[in-house]
Amino acid sequence: MAVHQETLEVRTSGRGFENLTRAVDGVVRRSEIQTGLCTVFIQHTSASLVIQENADPDVLADLGSFADELAPESRRWRHDAEGADDMPAHARAAVTKTSESVPVHAGRLALGTWQALYLWEHRRAPHLRRVVVHVSGEK
Repeated sequence: MAVHQETLEVRTSGRGFENLTRAVDGVVRRSEIQTGLCTVFIQHTSASLVIQENADPDVLADLGSFADELAPESRRWRHDAEGADDMPAHARAAVTKTSESVPVHAGRLALGTWQALYLWEHRRAPHLRRVVVHVSGEK
């Protein structure tokens, strides 16, 4: 069994989605692993990872609206040390994921035709986010 790990730095544009599929697939290719598992982990508590549709941008827009309704900034939050969007970002991250696992098949991510891996930034301001990509399997 072979193991390969890299950390990606992703600069976000503020609240919204950053498509990580190409960057993560690049890590898988560099690993030279043909069959295995790719685990992606974000090292933050106010952003998350999701696998979602990559064809219709309305899907991501609707997810953003859903998150705004789920954890609105207008709610009275106790934790607001970094501004009105601080605790809502933590709440949104708490109901999503800090990691995703994707099978590796024939040296590539085995995502479905309409799937992409996204970093979901929950803060309004741009941030530099760190994402650890761990690939293990057979070469």
